Amino acid sequence: MSVRVRRVYDPPEPEDGVRILVDRLWPRGLSKDAARVDEWPKGLTPSTELRRWYHAGEASYEEFSGRYEAELAAPEAAELLGTVRESAAKGPMTLLTASKDPEHSHAAVLARLLQD
Repeated sequence: MSVRVRRVYDPPEPEDGVRILVDRLWPRGLSKDAARVDEWPKGLTPSTELRRWYHAGEASYEEFSGRYEAELAAPEAAELLGTVRESAAKGPMTLLTASKDPEHSHAAVLARLLQD
């Protein structure tokens, strides 16, 4: 299973496979045509409260990851995660985020869970 994380502002590449936006809000200044997003499952994104808490700089990435994983364990999110995992098993998938540090974002947590 090939799941990778990239910034949504980076140009699409042929090896991206299915491109999934995993941010709750649409990225600023980016048209839908330029983003070439195939799916946008908002139910997999961190809650507004969790996102604001993490971006306020009051928590470590590890603590954020744990809280985000707990949110993903809720029935609706877990079902959606299973659907995305099935899609990832069929071919390459790229999780897209506007985060300036994708490796320390919710997208990296999600990628890890999809590959487990």
